[in-house]
Amino acid sequence: MVDYHETNSQMQQGNHGDYMQPEDDWDRDLLLDPAWERQQRKTFTAWCNSHLRKAGTQIEVIEEDFRDGLKLMLLLEVISGERLPKPERGKMRVHKINNVNKALDFIASKGVKLVSIGAEEIVDGNAKMTLGMIWTIILRFAIQDISVEETSAKEGLLLWCQRKTAPYKNVNVQNFHISWKDGLAFNALIHRHRPELIDYDKLRKDDPLTNLNNAFEVAEKYLDIPKMLDAEDIVGTLRPDEKAIMTYVSCYYHAFSGAQKAETAANRICKVLAVNQENEHLMEDYEKLASDLLEWIRQTKPWLENREPEKTMQAMQQKLEDFRDYRRVHKPPKVQEKCQLEINFNTLQTKLRLSNRPAFMPSEGKMISDINNAWQGLEQAEKGYEEWLLNEIRRLERLDHLAEKFRQKASIHEDWTTDKEVMLTQKDYETAALADIKALLKKHEAFESDLAAHQDRVEQIAAIAQELNDLDYYDSPNVNARCQTICDHWDTLGSLTQSRRDALERTEKLQETIDQLYLEYAKRAAPFNNWMEGAMEDLQDMFIVHTTEEIQGLIAAHEQFKATLPDADKEREAILGIHNEMMKIAQSYDIKLSGVNPYTSITSQSINDKWNNVQQLVPARDQALQAEFNKQQSNENLREQFANAANVVGPWIQTKMKEIGRISIEMHGTLEDQLNQLKQYEDSIINYKPNIDKLEQDHQLIQEALIFDNKHTNYTMEHIRVGWEQLLTTIARTINEVENQILTRDAKGISQEQLNEFRSSFNHFDKDHSGKLGPEEFKACLISLGYDVGNDQQGEAEFTRIMGVVAPNNTQEISFQAFIDFMSQETTDTDTAEQVMASFKILAGDKNFITADELRRELPPDQADYCIARMAPYQGPDTVPGALDYMSFSTALYGESDL
Repeated sequence: MVDYHETNSQMQQGNHGDYMQPEDDWDRDLLLDPAWERQQRKTFTAWCNSHLRKAGTQIEVIEEDFRDGLKLMLLLEVISGERLPKPERGKMRVHKINNVNKALDFIASKGVKLVSIGAEEIVDGNAKMTLGMIWTIILRFAIQDISVEETSAKEGLLLWCQRKTAPYKNVNVQNFHISWKDGLAFNALIHRHRPELIDYDKLRKDDPLTNLNNAFEVAEKYLDIPKMLDAEDIVGTLRPDEKAIMTYVSCYYHAFSGAQKAETAANRICKVLAVNQENEHLMEDYEKLASDLLEWIRQTKPWLENREPEKTMQAMQQKLEDFRDYRRVHKPPKVQEKCQLEINFNTLQTKLRLSNRPAFMPSEGKMISDINNAWQGLEQAEKGYEEWLLNEIRRLERLDHLAEKFRQKASIHEDWTTDKEVMLTQKDYETAALADIKALLKKHEAFESDLAAHQDRVEQIAAIAQELNDLDYYDSPNVNARCQTICDHWDTLGSLTQSRRDALERTEKLQETIDQLYLEYAKRAAPFNNWMEGAMEDLQDMFIVHTTEEIQGLIAAHEQFKATLPDADKEREAILGIHNEMMKIAQSYDIKLSGVNPYTSITSQSINDKWNNVQQLVPARDQALQAEFNKQQSNENLREQFANAANVVGPWIQTKMKEIGRISIEMHGTLEDQLNQLKQYEDSIINYKPNIDKLEQDHQLIQEALIFDNKHTNYTMEHIRVGWEQLLTTIARTINEVENQILTRDAKGISQEQLNEFRSSFNHFDKDHSGKLGPEEFKACLISLGYDVGNDQQGEAEFTRIMGVVAPNNTQEISFQAFIDFMSQETTDTDTAEQVMASFKILAGDKNFITADELRRELPPDQADYCIARMAPYQGPDTVPGALDYMSFSTALYGESDL
């Protein structure tokens, strides 16, 4: 056992013999020489940091940074390779004392007797006691185990130095103070083991500063021994501090006596490389599957985003059929590929965590979030495409209806205007008698009445043409041209009509004979004739409806029209009575009629013919309306059929989603039991697929019937599809999570009871049963498990570190899988980059590089080739042809650099 003060006294007495005995500990502490204390501070601080850096930390002021005991416990864990009791994270003095006592108890458990070194002195920052404690640790863990020819500790280290430096001139190592002042002994040790690093023959005994700095710099640069001493302090001190020299020299001993078991190092490398190769294969598979899926999305999305309309209804319906084929045939396999991709990614991440590898970061643009975003964009385009198709079909249907209506009205108008211009430009009134002039004037008045009656038709034609333009009708140029011709001709007729009236009125004074009966006939026949023409036009007018209510409205309007027919028939008989009266008067007075009414071209025969035509069109209209009513009733039946099925399937999917969520958070039975139950649920879900297919068939019938709304259900086929796909994805993802939990349990040796405890704690704080914990919920869970993650600065720092482990992508949500990964990592030790690097250094014979021959000699052929192919050439000053850099390769295996 080592007593710091007794050892100090014995060492000093062995050289001078006048150091006091350890009766009074406090007085003895005051005797430490200031120069020695300075040397010890620097040396012990550098020695501690050489080990603490393996844990990613360091100290600055040795008596301050060990006060809370945390870094002291960490130092002991690093140099001993053993786990100490869990430290207390509080900042109170009692917490610090408890932590330091744990460290001191650990030192005592190694057979070291601690005299006058108490936890209170360390916590109070007593420099003398702190240096004494560190010297005790150095003696036990760095010097005590040194053994050379049955001598150990200090004597063994001194004998080792004497043997190694014996062949060198001007070097005579007799102690650990004066013998090292000129620096030649340090250089001799380095030259003895690594002659290529130092040109010993050029060193001079009378230049100690150069010798010391040369040795310190070479050791730090090539041997990874930190600079623990200052050349100026050694040269400027009459007698350098023995403890500082011993501490620094012990690092040389450990650096040069490390010919460890090459087989163990090779096995460690083989294990690490095998894991890395398997992970690389999984990464390559993920990259390929992700690339293929993204490429399919990239090729498919432009097709769905294409909004170039077709000119005909048939072409647009073909587009709709192509889209249905895509939904039925092409998309479902890609849904499965996306789900499988997520499963592969989660499995890979679990394996990486279990092997202490960094999380897999896919290539840019191939993250799960990128694929989800691309998939969301695809579905958005898909939804927009279907809506556009249906709207376009409605638009084309509306366009066809309007175009036919335009052509029908335009043809009627053009037929009516035929020869009207010739009639308005003739000069018949110039040679006509008075009666004839009067007749011509009245006839012209009747024409003007007829012309005014046709004004509405012309305005309707123009309005239809404008609507066709607004709806982007493909044949709009021809429609516009025809409409313009009609409007121009209409303006010409108006101008000619006014001109003819002016001419007739100028000659009216010369002609005064008026045939009142002809005039009355003409006045009543013209509007009646126009009414019949309008009736025939309405009876032949096309219609489009989408509901039974709309067709019932048309039927009601038609019934109202039929109710007016008796009054119209009376008007027809009255008009014919006027004509018969004219014929009776002519016969009574033996007047010879020309056979043509001078005021109108409408004859009694034309009135009867048009009336008969109206009588025939009425029943034809009845049949057309009744047929459309039957069609709308059939469509309503289709709506109800789809709604009845959708109102069952939709709630079923929602219920299954809730049941899966409940199973995933409950703790009934083992993980295998939960996995079997989930797979049974998966089978029941897959067996439900025929109900979805039947609903798709009903939906296709609705779309083929051009039904665009359904008041009987809130579920659309799109809702059902999205819910079904989410259900399949959720059950697959939940099964994968349980499988990963089994994998983690088996790999980490976690018992079912521990898993149940983890699940119980997780569920307790998962208040919304979402399967994830927010940051505050996770913090509360950690506190309940004994972690010091309170709201003080140290607690927040610890919580930030833990969040970086469980949520490296800053997701702010912690899944149960991430939670058990973290809990398992807290109790499991794994390989590190430093361990792999140290193993390679052993295989390389303590060189900073390794050759291909050495790799092939120590490793299996496939793993040796793997290393050779991936190791970069070594660029150091001590390189040789074919030298390979195993250091950068080792850090790359753990994600600390690029491979």
